[in-house]
Amino acid sequence: MTRIGLVAGGLGTYWPQFPNLLPQLRESAAYVSQRFQEMDADVVDAGFISDAQEGAVAAEKLRQADCDLIVIFLATYLTASMVLPIAQRANTPVLIIDLQPTEKMDHATFGTGEWLAYCGQCPVPEMGNTFRRAGIPFRSVSGWLRQESAWERIGQWIRAAHVRAALRHARHGLMGHLYPGMLDVSTDLTLLPATFGSHVEVLEFDDLRVRVEQVTDAEVSDRMQEVRKIFTLDATVNEDDFAWGARVSVGLDRLVDDFDLDSLAYYHRGLDGEQHERLGAGMILGASLLTARGIPTTGEYELRTTVAQLATAAVGAGGSFCELQALNFEDNVVEMGHDGPAHLAVSARDPLLRGLGVYHGKRGWGVSVEFDVRPGPVTLLGLGQDRDGSLSFIAAEGTVVPGPLLAIGNTTSRVDFGRDPGEWVDAWSASGVGHHWSLSLDHRAADYRAAAGLLDIGFTQV
Repeated sequence: MTRIGLVAGGLGTYWPQFPNLLPQLRESAAYVSQRFQEMDADVVDAGFISDAQEGAVAAEKLRQADCDLIVIFLATYLTASMVLPIAQRANTPVLIIDLQPTEKMDHATFGTGEWLAYCGQCPVPEMGNTFRRAGIPFRSVSGWLRQESAWERIGQWIRAAHVRAALRHARHGLMGHLYPGMLDVSTDLTLLPATFGSHVEVLEFDDLRVRVEQVTDAEVSDRMQEVRKIFTLDATVNEDDFAWGARVSVGLDRLVDDFDLDSLAYYHRGLDGEQHERLGAGMILGASLLTARGIPTTGEYELRTTVAQLATAAVGAGGSFCELQALNFEDNVVEMGHDGPAHLAVSARDPLLRGLGVYHGKRGWGVSVEFDVRPGPVTLLGLGQDRDGSLSFIAAEGTVVPGPLLAIGNTTSRVDFGRDPGEWVDAWSASGVGHHWSLSLDHRAADYRAAAGLLDIGFTQV
């Protein structure tokens, strides 16, 4: 659960001078606290501070709370000395908000006390300068108390905090080995805990094999019945292959539960139909069901892309495993998608289960997932890695448009980026994004940019 720290404050010197001011500011702080309590997050409210000593107490409370984001509400003017310790000691990204009571002051009736309730923006430059000098990233939202556009900007930072929370606490499973030759996919396992604080659990295909062997026929039958409610089964689906995919799916669920995984990347080449080859070929159905549950499960050992999918899922935008497929210069679209696991939430219709006699570029056979992405705005998010090892978010916004799609057991979409498809591919490839990425719903680049800021990694939008 994402944890948001909240503290409000103003300069205590004012309280004896203007007796009506503090009660008014406390009302505003109560409204702000209520809005945060209504968000999908665990809110740690450190109360209202009036001096540097109270600021230090709030800092200690929020430090112990281990928040994903701390929000400081400047109800009126207060000094930087009251705020800086909170940002320093909590070691957590901070968002400054100043929300005056209404759209404007009533100049004809206001005195100094009434004006001070509107003075929350006064210290914002002071905070910005102090944070810069202290080496602390500064971010703020200024507005008025019930201004929904301001709350939407605040909500963007809360969504970014969801991403930080998801990646900071994630347990990533990595099972099998690298798809031979895919140098861009190779990831230093220390990089994720070093960058985000997450954990990478190295698994064997035998960890899955043993669990699949323990699946009962009744469990297979139940899973097949569940799948028929979710998927449309194509005539090409072989019943034995379907049953095998269902059996592997139940085993996958147990693997994820036993190792408490938030994502799983896998690949096994196999040989001559041996057991591990059959396991690898039977993963697609179960992996798609897990991905739809918010546990990205992807092939080709793509650890970094499962991280990107976890980020897009954290903001409620789905996130399907994706790569380039072809360009259509007549319709001015880029065709993209992937064979194998997919995120069912981005489908325009009931997903199709198709039987395949061969998986291109991979050994084995069985059932695969196929659908077209729902028309409308989408955002791609990839996790890039630079020469120095640093990670970054790389995003692009486009629009899925209807049109002809391949029927070969792949998820496919036609994305219009508003420019020549070839030029877009060149720009996207030059960003350092790598072979795969997450395709998510809606235009979310601003959310992903904010999340990169909270995670202290780079961000590029193509």
